Amino acid sequence: MKLVCLALTTALLAIGCGNLAPALAPAPAAGTALHQPEGPSGVSTQPGWHGRRFAVATAHPLASEAGQQVLVAGGSAIDAAIAAQMVLTLVEPQSSGIGGGAFLLYHDGRETAAFDGRETAPAAAGETLFMRPDGKPMDFHDAVVGGRAVGVPGAVRMLEVAHAKYGRLPWASLFEPAIRLADSGFPLGARLHALLESDPHLRKDPGAAAYFYDPDGRALATGTLLRNPALAAVLRRIAVEGSPALYQGELAQAIVDKVAKHPHNPGKLSMTDLATYSPRERTPLCTRYASRTAEPARTYRICGFPPPSSGAIAIAQILGILNHTEAPFLPFDDPRWMHFYSEASRLAFADRAQYVADPDFVSAPAGDWLSLVRPDYLAARARLIGPMSMQVARPGSPSPERSSHAPMPEQAEYGTSHISIVDAYGNALAMTSTIEDAFGARQMVRGFLLNNELTDFSFTPTDASGAAVANRVQPGKRPRSSMSPTLVFDDDTGELVMSGGSPGGALIIHYTAKLLYATLNWGLAPQQAIDLPNFGSLNGPTLLEEKRFPPAFVEALRAAGHEVKEVGMTSGVQAIRKDHGSYVGGADPRREGRVMGE
Repeated sequence: MKLVCLALTTALLAIGCGNLAPALAPAPAAGTALHQPEGPSGVSTQPGWHGRRFAVATAHPLASEAGQQVLVAGGSAIDAAIAAQMVLTLVEPQSSGIGGGAFLLYHDGRETAAFDGRETAPAAAGETLFMRPDGKPMDFHDAVVGGRAVGVPGAVRMLEVAHAKYGRLPWASLFEPAIRLADSGFPLGARLHALLESDPHLRKDPGAAAYFYDPDGRALATGTLLRNPALAAVLRRIAVEGSPALYQGELAQAIVDKVAKHPHNPGKLSMTDLATYSPRERTPLCTRYASRTAEPARTYRICGFPPPSSGAIAIAQILGILNHTEAPFLPFDDPRWMHFYSEASRLAFADRAQYVADPDFVSAPAGDWLSLVRPDYLAARARLIGPMSMQVARPGSPSPERSSHAPMPEQAEYGTSHISIVDAYGNALAMTSTIEDAFGARQMVRGFLLNNELTDFSFTPTDASGAAVANRVQPGKRPRSSMSPTLVFDDDTGELVMSGGSPGGALIIHYTAKLLYATLNWGLAPQQAIDLPNFGSLNGPTLLEEKRFPPAFVEALRAAGHEVKEVGMTSGVQAIRKDHGSYVGGADPRREGRVMGE
């Protein structure tokens, strides 16, 4: 077994670190481009990171630096996350911010808590919100741009609740790094410049146009010092007044007016919606996982976010199904391993489409979301995998009672940002935050962008027979998400093993599953796992990261009945692993994330 594992690791390192080595020469492009939350902007080299006391991994060096400053000052992981998220609102406005929502997992050394700051649908929103008068669903960006898709932002109020429970430093102090940067300015990076230049909608908003573009409508040049005094003023108010500064009064009215008065696509957000928003504290969804080949043998407890997130269930299904196949005994560069992974993905995404939605509105099959990850159920699902691809899977039946809901049709799902932190006190955090599409609804209010999260609901509320889709629009409902903040523990000792997650729309599930599989099964360091080529299936074509797999590999999958599409897969994985008393971190070379600490 040791020889098998050694050979496997060698192959993986060759693939992951060789990037465009001859063994991974570009294969011919296939199919059309996948909808991506954020397009590519180049690949950088990430060396990985080692430290002993604490670590913070975020999507931008300035955000990681803010988190590090808080940890040095004696703050907790939640303190550092708040500081980092406020900076991300400024420096990574395309992905997340105070105008959006978040899922947060927090471990205080004894127990793990899950804080749901997901956006909610306005009280006036109905299930036909995204249906045209002719009875057909709206085109995606017709729904996105404007006020229609704006949900009640939840991140700030959720972070406030988590801080009250786990914070060590004063709330107001955590806003200081972002306020300083907003006042003094930060250099516009190459990635943000590229996304600004390519976006056709953001220029339509007067506030965004004045901030991001020159008078001729061209994106400001890379290196331009961007100052945002309007956002600085908002952050000062939230620092002093707490979340009521955003959810009540004059600022809340400005948000509502922006949504309701859009000239072409107004939304239904109200002052009452904002004032009554409440985050949820939920029970993390935790499953046991044991590698069949790792030596020494070790069992892990993988904790993720429960519904309305679909991430933890889908990842647990994929990993569990694979353990009932030959996959654990195959190397990554064997097309048969990818065959098994893609088939397991199809089965997981079929169940996701059928069952997962806001648990305040939809019951779990058999009364328990864990029914979808029972070992006997996953073993039965694995037996559906044969030598040829099933291409499209059907949902399973974990309950004797047949679901009355219709599966949700696959539709575009967009972006996020991820933060992983461990502090000097033994606390660990994994938080994924979002405004959904790149630049959200393209509506700027006082220096920050509003989300378009309502487009994570099914545009079509029913199927052709009239059966309701579980994830349809309903007043006050949280849309289904793929965000997958994850904490991993040793099942025997309870000690933290890893914190990780990624942006990337529905592909978040695959990016996070790759991280977990490669570290827990193949013994790769986080950076090595992140560097591996991306892959997955949303219960359709088998998706491979373009220019990362050799033609023979692709053709072998096609010979097994796979429709293969080679596409850009711009993950943004951040991860921190505990290893013999120290921390090892990794950040995705496809974006500009950074791990810092000491």
